[in-house]
Amino acid sequence: MSQNPDTLHGARAELLAAAKRSEGWTRPVPPVDGSAHPASVLVLFGKLDSTPAQTDATTMAADLDVLLQRRAATLSSHPGQVSFPGGRAEDADADAVATALREAEEETGLDPAGVEILATLAEIPLAASNHMVTPVLGWWRSPSRVAAVDHAETVDVFRVPVAQLLDPKTRFTSTIHRMGRTWKGPAFDVDGTIVWGFTAMVLDALFDAAGWTMPWDPSAERPVEL
Repeated sequence: MSQNPDTLHGARAELLAAAKRSEGWTRPVPPVDGSAHPASVLVLFGKLDSTPAQTDATTMAADLDVLLQRRAATLSSHPGQVSFPGGRAEDADADAVATALREAEEETGLDPAGVEILATLAEIPLAASNHMVTPVLGWWRSPSRVAAVDHAETVDVFRVPVAQLLDPKTRFTSTIHRMGRTWKGPAFDVDGTIVWGFTAMVLDALFDAAGWTMPWDPSAERPVEL
């Protein structure tokens, strides 16, 4: 996707432009029923630790990483999967942003004060757990130390270089066979850690909308075990 270099300067500007196109940005997904629970996830991009200090205008996609975590295998919802920090909204949360920041702090220990919120993206139904999920797009202005806080919920927290996710060699199409049907979606193999499902779908759509995607082979399919 080509973008006008005269109006966009750096990865942050490209993310902001992508957010403006977030309506209908993801692949078609199964609907949820009317009693679906609201939830939020924090899609947080920050500069790689090894990247010298740069202005936002000179920080490119290849200079970034994204915060992910691995859910505990004992959880009833999406056990063992790689995900963004986030979870179900609580009554005390003012909005989707508050939910995403609260959950991220509880799960990874990040300091919300260092996060600049760029946008809230369009809700996405997540039928497997009956949630309506709002991705909250963040720019990690002042990164803080992160680690799994409650191992009953999260077993690992890590920052994945965006350049590695964009590398065509890491990308494939996941296939899941369930109830006589085959479900396919984008996926990433990060040194043996498989990112698939909702998280991969959001990353794939966001990379496309930001103009970051490199050509890859969707015909390369691999089954994913639930």
